[in-house]
Amino acid sequence: MATLYIDNTPYPADPAQNVLQNVLALGLDLEYFCWHPALGAVGACRQCAVKAFKDENDTRGKIVMACMTPAADGTRISILHPDAKAFRASVIEGLMLNHPHDCPVCDEGGECHLQDMTLMSGHLARRYRFRKRTFRNQYLGPLLKHEMNRCIQCYRCVRFYQDYAGGRDLHAFHLRNTVYFGREQDGVLDNEFSGNLDEVCPTGVFKDATYGRHYVRKWDLETAPSVCVHCGLGCNISPGERYGTLRRNINRYNPEVNGYFLCDRGRYGYEHANSPARIREPLLRREGKTLPISKKEAVRHLGELLRNGRVIGIGSPRASLEANFALRTAVGPDRFFAGMADMQYRLLSVILDILRNGPARTPSLAEIERADAVFILGEDVTNVTPRMALSLRQSARQSARAAAAKLKIPLWNEIAVRDATHGQPSSPFFIAAPAATRLDEVATETYRAAPDELARLGHAVAHAIDPNASAVRDLSPPLGALAERIARALSGAERPLVVSGMSLHNEAVLHAAANIAWALCREGKKTGLAFAIPESNAVGLGLMGGRPLGEAFQAVGHHEVETVLLLENDLTRRADDATVNAFLDAVPHLVTLDLLHHPTSTRSELVLPVGSYAEATGTLVSGEGRAQRLFKVFIPKGEIQESWRWLRDGMAEAGRKEMEGWRGLDDVIAAMARAIPALAPAGNAAPSAAFRIAGQKLPRESFRFSGRTAIWADESVHEPKPPEDPDSPFAFSMEGYGGLRPASLTPLPWAPGWNSNQQANIKLQTKVGESGPGAHLGLRLIEPPEGKAPPYFGEVPARFMPRADRWLLIPRYHLFGSEELSRYAPTMMELAPAPTLALSPDDAKRLRVGEDDEMEVELEGRTDTLLIRIDTSLPAGLASVSAGMPPFVGVALPAWSRLRPAAGGRMLRMVS
Repeated sequence: MATLYIDNTPYPADPAQNVLQNVLALGLDLEYFCWHPALGAVGACRQCAVKAFKDENDTRGKIVMACMTPAADGTRISILHPDAKAFRASVIEGLMLNHPHDCPVCDEGGECHLQDMTLMSGHLARRYRFRKRTFRNQYLGPLLKHEMNRCIQCYRCVRFYQDYAGGRDLHAFHLRNTVYFGREQDGVLDNEFSGNLDEVCPTGVFKDATYGRHYVRKWDLETAPSVCVHCGLGCNISPGERYGTLRRNINRYNPEVNGYFLCDRGRYGYEHANSPARIREPLLRREGKTLPISKKEAVRHLGELLRNGRVIGIGSPRASLEANFALRTAVGPDRFFAGMADMQYRLLSVILDILRNGPARTPSLAEIERADAVFILGEDVTNVTPRMALSLRQSARQSARAAAAKLKIPLWNEIAVRDATHGQPSSPFFIAAPAATRLDEVATETYRAAPDELARLGHAVAHAIDPNASAVRDLSPPLGALAERIARALSGAERPLVVSGMSLHNEAVLHAAANIAWALCREGKKTGLAFAIPESNAVGLGLMGGRPLGEAFQAVGHHEVETVLLLENDLTRRADDATVNAFLDAVPHLVTLDLLHHPTSTRSELVLPVGSYAEATGTLVSGEGRAQRLFKVFIPKGEIQESWRWLRDGMAEAGRKEMEGWRGLDDVIAAMARAIPALAPAGNAAPSAAFRIAGQKLPRESFRFSGRTAIWADESVHEPKPPEDPDSPFAFSMEGYGGLRPASLTPLPWAPGWNSNQQANIKLQTKVGESGPGAHLGLRLIEPPEGKAPPYFGEVPARFMPRADRWLLIPRYHLFGSEELSRYAPTMMELAPAPTLALSPDDAKRLRVGEDDEMEVELEGRTDTLLIRIDTSLPAGLASVSAGMPPFVGVALPAWSRLRPAAGGRMLRMVS
């Protein structure tokens, strides 16, 4: 710890950081623009000027930039010196010369960093009276709106987009004394993290276009801490609501998970909660007609079905722990079925067995960034769990950072680090997958092969690290040499990381990944083993347990079941059409609890509307094994309520006592802890509903919230009493404790003078969570056991042999279009690709077809026609189709299929 003197007052400081970061961490105010803790310091804006002195006797000093000055022991600076204040004021005045003077109507107003810094510097009047410089704005796609006239040339946008996120189509264009930030021409930004430009930019050059279509002032949004539901990473978000409509998602800082950034699917997928397909009232199907009914009638009908017995429940990997546990309680543990495709559930069980019984630890995203050697085996991380891919990109720079550290260059000095390490090879980074991925550009080497061949490579790597691991027979010399190179790189690292996943539906790949990680652990390495989990609570469902879904289909087919309770699930995504239709035809009574209409809900006898992630409080367990609480943001209109409340009410109507006393979420969590000890710690993921600070609840509305009476003016001119919330410490009000609160209960950071989300986060990140219990952001449920490591997995698959007349059909995931809920977000579907069949050039030549020709795919007795895409990275003998999109939704892949050119020649592009 160093001592930093600020205006002659000594403060403790972190010498590994620059002066600016220490000043902000100490709670002091100092203007800045270009610095960002994730992007480092470049000294571009000159706004953080301070006066630096040699020692206590130096009265002259000199102007330096705080972001470019090390916080060495004994450093003396002055923020309040007249010269420093005048310098900062002149910089602000220069930036404001051409800036639009439209704060009252600007859509950045209220959380604008430029606005905050202008006021902080004391710049209150404009002296410039001449013509302003203006720019033409570009169309950048449906996610972002471009307002180039607001730019102050801080370079944050291109530093994030190019250097941090790996984007290649956003640039800084220079012409004499003018800089323009945009694309070469109008067009959609093609990076999967482009939406972060909205928060990275301090002035509003890039704004959330979806929010702009239903814009309200930020201080008028009702919000609460939440968790993204579009994959299994558990990124923290802050949704905002007004007038019963979800308006946006923004990033919520979590240092162990998503940090400052979200992927575009997580940021913009919120539109599914506003979809016209939302179920907002109970529906009952009678005599072939589905009609709305009252809540009272729905509960009565549900109670009758529960009373009649022979009931089973099908859970969901996208429903909360509490919802799944309520269903399990209603039907009994032996009649509770996991609502996942049988192969997916089998793979999930293998993953949990590996993580709970093996020596390798599943890392957080922050720990992934610190890995110094990476091997991705059989997973397209960018399209399945995108935010993990962003962390993996940072890990590729570990060797450059290590080289900079040897040169004694502080890592916050981003320009110096990049200049000194230019040409430095990236950290060892190997990818083995069936086809090219977005991370290939940072890879040391890539390998393309069928799933079984990938597993063979993985086993060979494990054997090269530890000869006690399973050997691979008939290994070709080139593949053996690759395995040796990967093994040497992983063994030579301090923090190696192995990444795999479920998307290829291949258990041997998971076994191989585990063998590699376990072999490294036996060498004494701090090894990370990460799995890409595609659904938000799949790990929580796996820890809860349940019977395979296929057994539920069998029980219905054998007429052993009278009623099925289906929880937040569409069975057409879990099994093929024939299996699902046979189930739906055979089940006497089907009750669906869900938020969106889908093919299964339309065949249900009773449909009960449940809340979206912003309309319910519950707990999700991420792929890391981290239990996190998401909180209800607002109370929706209609008869929508949490799934567990529907089940509780139905059980009470049936005269069942199992849920008696479940008045709030804490009661459900307590019952779950008693019934399933492995999930007991999840109750501590956030403070209970009884939590108070100074005897007060925590407001969901800001202290500037306006128009409370006007919101209800169509119903009454009197302001209604705020609804009660028995599930959380939050109030549906602007009244309550407004000070510092635990991190798990902080939706938006705020400090006096700091209104921008990311900048206030930066200002407060060292202080958030220091007051009160429950300061952590989630709680890990999975840790490696102590003791002897389990034996290696032994079975190695045989070599993949292409067939003369068939192709192995494998799934290909897309950032937009493959995940279930985001398919109900209109903006996401604008960016979703059309379903296609990808072939290697050799196979296309053999079949005498080309790009955009049509091909008939024959699989399991059905024939579908798709457009052809030529994929030069795909090995011969393989063909890939879009996962989670028609026509192969619910189809078990990989599978052997026949291909033949369609007789009709070319076809119109399919619209998913």
